[in-house]
Amino acid sequence: MQGPVLVLKDSLKRESGSKVHGANIQASKAVADIIRTTLGPRSMLKMLLDAAGGIVVTNDGNAILRELDLAHPAAKSMIELSRTQDEEVGDGTTSVIILAFLFCSSAWLVRMLHVAEAFIDKKYHPTVICRAYNKALEDAIAVLDKIAMPIDVKDRGTMLGLVKSCIGTKFTGQFGDLIADLAIDATTTVGVDLGQGLRDVDIKKYIKVEKVPGGQLDYSRVLKGVMFDKDVVAPGKMRRKIVNPRIILLDCPLEYKKGENQTNAELLKEEDWTVLLKMEEEFIEDLCMQILKFRPDLVITEKGLSDLACHYLSKHGVSAIRRLRKTDNNRIAKACGAVIVNRPEELQESDVGTGAGLFEVKKIGDEFFSFIVDCKDPKACTILLRGASKDLLNEVERNLQDAMSVARNIIKNPKLVPGGGATELTVSAALKQKSSSIEGIEKWPYEAAAIAFEAIPRTLAQNCGVNVIRTMTALQGKHANGENAWIGIDGNTGAITDMKEEKIWDAYNVKAQTFKTSIEAACMLLRIDDIVSGIKKKQAPGAGQGPSKPTTETEADADNEQILPD
Repeated sequence: MQGPVLVLKDSLKRESGSKVHGANIQASKAVADIIRTTLGPRSMLKMLLDAAGGIVVTNDGNAILRELDLAHPAAKSMIELSRTQDEEVGDGTTSVIILAFLFCSSAWLVRMLHVAEAFIDKKYHPTVICRAYNKALEDAIAVLDKIAMPIDVKDRGTMLGLVKSCIGTKFTGQFGDLIADLAIDATTTVGVDLGQGLRDVDIKKYIKVEKVPGGQLDYSRVLKGVMFDKDVVAPGKMRRKIVNPRIILLDCPLEYKKGENQTNAELLKEEDWTVLLKMEEEFIEDLCMQILKFRPDLVITEKGLSDLACHYLSKHGVSAIRRLRKTDNNRIAKACGAVIVNRPEELQESDVGTGAGLFEVKKIGDEFFSFIVDCKDPKACTILLRGASKDLLNEVERNLQDAMSVARNIIKNPKLVPGGGATELTVSAALKQKSSSIEGIEKWPYEAAAIAFEAIPRTLAQNCGVNVIRTMTALQGKHANGENAWIGIDGNTGAITDMKEEKIWDAYNVKAQTFKTSIEAACMLLRIDDIVSGIKKKQAPGAGQGPSKPTTETEADADNEQILPD
């Protein structure tokens, strides 16, 4: 009889089969339970200690998961999925209407995995379950398309209602329309027409949130232009306020070029030193004259600016700012219509920005800020946030990012679906009806997927503190015949109401992405049947080895020594 063959090292740990499925489902459930209570307007807050020892108090699902340090690979992959989804659709928080797909890709996904658990115990093959889930996903998206309601993006009232309902669960919900107004103004400003009725909104590149502690939150506003934390190079000599400035943006230094390596200059006569200095001065003067012939009022460069260049510019009444960040320079170019130039000799009249109405340097608190505002048709903007403390401003910024994401999603795809769990109940009822016509083994996982959609309204009801069983039974009764698609739960009171009357809406983009990510992630985790852990990275020979300790030879060692042949 042949003995056992060892393939893996003893240090490696391997799990396979149903044990892996069970562990993955338990890990997913643990992650979901952490943020389950942060859904809806009656959500709980979580207090987190970050790595630096600071405290974060938030009910933003994305912020919570970002701070978690997890060990299980399945839980880690879920957080990565939520991060990817956050980048894809942008709205990554738990809220009353816009059900954070982050929450759904965990809580709802876990529900999806939870119902799968029963079938794995019955020896259903994961591929069969995944096939049924994918079929359920196609039908769910078809139901979404059917109940979606197109809206007019130019109707500010509708947009305001949608964004307000999105941040109604958040800390800033108590400030009424303020954050929703900021988000709509900012996304409308930077929107670019792509033709054929399509618009693109780049929040990351062209909207900057500047947080300045002090003052009241009501002082926050969207600037029709850009602000940045820089002052002019020579405050006493250069103007700090210019109306209708001509702006030149540079990506090159206005100083004498230094040798890249060690440069040697041999000076034979005393006059040679004077000639050398004169050449440097003439070089800088030539650079400045090439700029000054375009009559600018403001010169901004990303690189350095020498004292001599500062002298020539201030002599001609030109203000200058140096060492500006690349991202800020790009935003200024978009706001005032200027073109960033790499060499002064290549400057043209068309590169000069004339779209700005006012350049002004203001002191806020202890710092100076430059404002380039009142721009004509700016395609970049800055949101100035004021508030009592940094912690408050950080939470407001998180809420504002969500609100802007919602506004962007609506601008890109102007469709709405009902919120408050009404969409999930409608999809669930439609899938239950269709499951009766499905033949074969896939019928049961398909029906289980339909039940799994009810996790969101159930969680909303739990967080409201109402009787979950009675509420869910009443809702299922109203949705049973496929009608009443807009009947859902009011997240504040737990009452069953019409979402259209209450103006509780959800963006179509976010909802569709939620369903897709949840089911695809569930399928991915179900198809894992082996986990091998304990694999170490190979080290270079000799690396990581400390100095060897001196050894004492014993008699036993001497006996073991091999005698070399003569």
